[in-house]
Amino acid sequence: MSFVTSSPALPHLTQAQADLTRQIEVINEHGVREQVSIPAERALTVYVDKREIVTLMTLGAHPELLVLGYLRNQRLVGHVSEVESITVDWDAGEDGAGVAAVKTRHGIADIAARTEKRVVTTGCGQGSVFGDLMGEIDTLSLPDACISQARLYALLNAIRLQESTYKSAGSVHGCALFSGESMQFFVEDVGRHNAIDTIAGWMWMNRVVANADSIFYTTGRLTSEMVMKSAQIGVAVVVSRSGITQMGHDVAARLHLCTIGRATNKHFLCYTARERLQLDPELAQGGVRKVTHA
Repeated sequence: MSFVTSSPALPHLTQAQADLTRQIEVINEHGVREQVSIPAERALTVYVDKREIVTLMTLGAHPELLVLGYLRNQRLVGHVSEVESITVDWDAGEDGAGVAAVKTRHGIADIAARTEKRVVTTGCGQGSVFGDLMGEIDTLSLPDACISQARLYALLNAIRLQESTYKSAGSVHGCALFSGESMQFFVEDVGRHNAIDTIAGWMWMNRVVANADSIFYTTGRLTSEMVMKSAQIGVAVVVSRSGITQMGHDVAARLHLCTIGRATNKHFLCYTARERLQLDPELAQGGVRKVTHA
């Protein structure tokens, strides 16, 4: 079993990436048999210091980063240095589930009480929030960021050109972190919550701190939890291919976080913090609006 080499302050991580797709036989509308790819969804049960925390449904693209980001976004771990190691074994669990064993350096205080209250969210895959993160919303501070319409279009074009599991197999969500017009990290998973958690873990492991140039992109809808997680990693501008929920809108407005949805080709809707968007309507000329649903 191999580990990622890291500095003393960073946790040791296995590299247990799983196959992202599998081939199956189907019959099409003409009665013809053919082979197609489907996402290889699998269960991953997370243990922290031998205590079972949660089972995540995931593709397994970056399982260790997913677990690290999950602990970060659930506020169970306050700093990356608190985690000593994350070991993933896809053959260790019951009923075919994988196991992620997290070892902390000094334990997590009051872990039983902090994991007792679970709010199940609208996330596909496994969306859940421990405790009342909404109670901590006023402690979040976002950078003085903005995005131009030209930069938004460049971001959407980069996403369009990105090779992805979605293009070959569908049925997954993708998320990306941009710095300026440069894509820093792209990940896909069965749930958008898993994808943003993986980005949060990647940021910790690579000591990446969001700033005024940081933009988060997701193919999924902007729910309250997605908005909260974006704010927790320090991003002030969020772009989605889908729409926004009422609670997601309310949370974003309260955080002064710019949310842009229905963003495909030259089309988009800015829902909140419109002053962070630098419009240039002439750039949108020639687009044909196509109405979609979240």
